[in-house]
Amino acid sequence: MRTVLVTGSNGLLGQKITERLLATQQFGLIATAKGANRFPVTEGYTYAEMDILDPENVKAVVEKYQPDSIVHTAAMTNVDTCEAQKDFAYQLNVAAVKTLVSLCEQHNIQLVHLSTDFIFDGAHGPYDELAAPNPLSYYGITKLEAEEVIKNSTCRWAILRTILVYGIVSDMSRTNIVLWAKGALEKKMPINVVNDQWRTPTLVEDLADCCLLAVEKDARGVYNASGKDMMSISELVGKVADYWVLDKSFINEVSSESLNQIARRPVKTGFILDKTIAELGYKPRSFEEGLVIVDRQLKEKG
Repeated sequence: MRTVLVTGSNGLLGQKITERLLATQQFGLIATAKGANRFPVTEGYTYAEMDILDPENVKAVVEKYQPDSIVHTAAMTNVDTCEAQKDFAYQLNVAAVKTLVSLCEQHNIQLVHLSTDFIFDGAHGPYDELAAPNPLSYYGITKLEAEEVIKNSTCRWAILRTILVYGIVSDMSRTNIVLWAKGALEKKMPINVVNDQWRTPTLVEDLADCCLLAVEKDARGVYNASGKDMMSISELVGKVADYWVLDKSFINEVSSESLNQIARRPVKTGFILDKTIAELGYKPRSFEEGLVIVDRQLKEKG
């Protein structure tokens, strides 16, 4: 059986990949993250503590377990934090990738790397895989540089670009726009939501499936792996309110400029998914279907 090593396994995507692999038993799994394992099930796979910023530690773990593929989900993704802590962002988003690329080259390991729509300026969305990048933020700059490191390597690689991932993890330790909006509106808290940015939000289960399709098919190259429905952020939050029958009068639509965020955001991204659907068999669900899945999981948690 082929073995997959996942970085950032305590994160939203990392936990969903763990869940998927345990359900299908398609591959052996080495889950890795900094600190203790947060996934509730500990049987059926191996968990190894690994600090992605420590090259010697990463080397020791990779050489001990000798995976066939590495799915690299660990990253600093908070756009404003990246802008404020550039050195740390560079270490996590670029230097760590250089470490993994070097090991993948030495040991003939496939690398599946997660990237982002924020490598684009948002002037011409939705984008296909060949569109010219032009990041507006330091986060976008680091993610683009990581892509270039991978593209210039000799390892077998696939880059999966995604957008605004949502879903839930078992211990609710990770939030996202859907859970944030639902939680705030349930408490009748007024929220400011931008009405001048457009995205194709991604259900985390769909993204986890795409990661495993890329492993299974030994995918090479760049693939778009997002949701299929384009909407403004205010529209997204409105759909959340409608689904859970929450009071929309607490939603205050504002312009991006009025938020005074540290980092600039692209206006309209979104992805064209034709290549990923045709080559990998990717089957993204609609946003409404995604909300049904989130709702079911929340009810299962009680």
